[in-house]
Amino acid sequence: MRNIPIPVDAHRLRFSCAKAPRPRLLDYESGKIKVDKQGNTIYETVLLAEDEFGRMELVKVGTSGEPPITQGQDVIPTGMIGYPWEQMRNGELRWGISYKAASIVPVSGKPAGGERD
Repeated sequence: MRNIPIPVDAHRLRFSCAKAPRPRLLDYESGKIKVDKQGNTIYETVLLAEDEFGRMELVKVGTSGEPPITQGQDVIPTGMIGYPWEQMRNGELRWGISYKAASIVPVSGKPAGGERD
């Protein structure tokens, strides 16, 4: 399978942070954390995406560096791209789409943990 990036039109969806960012692990046993080419930690955030019809989906989105967001915030992923993947596991073909974003910011534009309006 060719790994062709698919741009995601995030403006047509509403996103909420369902689970706070955490470093992405490469190996659960050793605790080794995934890093990008520049050595920055890759963070994984679970977002709830909702379309204009009220349909919802949970998606994991990776970013380089920790996004300034917390669970429950409405957020905007910028530069979001999907990458199709497939792998054989226990003789069964599995497939899906992994998502990466250049950044994930709160809708307010203010980092999490600041004063509330």
